[in-house]
Amino acid sequence: MKLLVAALASELQAFPAELPGFDRLVTGPGKLKAAYGLTRALDAAAYDEILVVGTAGAVDDDLDSGVYEVSAAIQHDVQDLDGVVGQHVSLPSHVETGRDGHTIATGDIFVDDADAVGRIRSLGGVLVDMETFSYIWVAQQFGVPIRVLRAVSDRAQDGATQLWDEVVAACSAQLWARVKDEYSV
Repeated sequence: MKLLVAALASELQAFPAELPGFDRLVTGPGKLKAAYGLTRALDAAAYDEILVVGTAGAVDDDLDSGVYEVSAAIQHDVQDLDGVVGQHVSLPSHVETGRDGHTIATGDIFVDDADAVGRIRSLGGVLVDMETFSYIWVAQQFGVPIRVLRAVSDRAQDGATQLWDEVVAACSAQLWARVKDEYSV
């Protein structure tokens, strides 16, 4: 059995309510809700794989709209005791899925300005979200393989929150098409 995970129910709106071979989990947005929700799910049941789907902002001009595989996650909203941004006091600087793909920067702020985009790029992130680092870290603690697919919802610049309902519906449809194709469901 696999676990299909999203932060928001709206990110799964194009998916069927029942998906053979998958349980479903909606954690809520942000790193703490992501860590709490996934930890509870993995503590209650054993899974062969975790499949995370959802939206992300693109901070790399070379990324067009579409669905991207995530290979690693960093945190853009932390700093260590020496003030080094992106370095946590007690967590690793990055976590990996073991797959080829792109680096996503996770933080508990919605990124929608050029200054934040510049900081994230300087850390090596090309996508930005609010949960992926936590999902990967928790999966590693339980020893469960994880795959993360993110659909680009915006350019993480001014106005990134406009027309969210339409954008998330389109992203969900793109994610469902990819999952349906790759998992033959």
